[in-house]
Amino acid sequence: MNTFLGIGKRFLQQYYEKTGHGVFLKIQRLRKEIPKDESNTAEKPTKLAIGVEGGFQTDEKRFEFEEKTSIVVLPQWYEVPFPSDKISDQLQLSATMILMAEDAAKQEEAAAMAGTWEGEKLRVSKHAENLLQLEPAKKIPPSGWKCERCGLTTNLWLNLTDGSILCGRRFFDGSGGNNHALEYYQEVKYPLAVKLGTITATSADVFSYDEDDMVEDPYLAKHLAHFGINIAALEKTEKTMTELEIDINQKIGEWDVIQEAGSQLKPVSGPGYTGMRNLGNSCYMNSVMQVLFNIPDFQRRYFSAADQIVTNAPNSPSSDFNTQMTKLAAGLLSGIYSKN
Repeated sequence: MNTFLGIGKRFLQQYYEKTGHGVFLKIQRLRKEIPKDESNTAEKPTKLAIGVEGGFQTDEKRFEFEEKTSIVVLPQWYEVPFPSDKISDQLQLSATMILMAEDAAKQEEAAAMAGTWEGEKLRVSKHAENLLQLEPAKKIPPSGWKCERCGLTTNLWLNLTDGSILCGRRFFDGSGGNNHALEYYQEVKYPLAVKLGTITATSADVFSYDEDDMVEDPYLAKHLAHFGINIAALEKTEKTMTELEIDINQKIGEWDVIQEAGSQLKPVSGPGYTGMRNLGNSCYMNSVMQVLFNIPDFQRRYFSAADQIVTNAPNSPSSDFNTQMTKLAAGLLSGIYSKN
């Protein structure tokens, strides 16, 4: 309770011997399974994410948690339930403030969610601030749009440099557009386009052909005003790219493939058989980490040498790469967290 670092019981004695800090707030969460009839009913996904509210849901059991707190004092491992009149007022106050504080991870997540694409942080386009917009500007009507090359009336993208309206890319199943917006970029190199029908006062799908990614355009209202469009007056009439991807994933059964639906799988547990929980958009990172920690050199560097790395860790291990990799190695390879 001096440094406010979170430490597991396995390393607590080692931490005490290194620092001399011996007073800890213990937070124990007891897991209780929620019966299926009390769980949320299946709903159609609204986010391109896994295992989070609004995303694709797994068949995992659902749980609620009961939290117990106590004060632990080393080296005697003396433990007192919290709150208790056996604890000094100063210690009571300190523990109360810790429990009331919003943890750092949640604060960072909340900050990062501003300008995200369903959990994926959108970059501000490098073209946004000084985007070239041609004069005289076209005046774009508030509705009735169609592709200037093929007449398509859906999946239309407004080029923010010259006001051209062209259809988007063709999807693998033949739906979507005829690639005219992409072809036009390849001809003129005007980088930014916004998807018509997704524009509201608070959001819009903006794509940078030069950066080959969905991006954020902080100056979108100004860029649209150049063409006589009042962003505050627009309403969403088309599916966003996220919604389209969700529809496609459901149509082709990709979610069932990921879940290995219909397969008879044998549960395994023990060292090396620990998975990583998906945070909604972390599946790619999880798979990379699991591959890396199957490499003997990584196992020796971060798992076999774990005690040495923890002993030599700086006073702020949360910002130390080696310590964090060692924690991950211990989680994946020790078997402590892999039990039937």
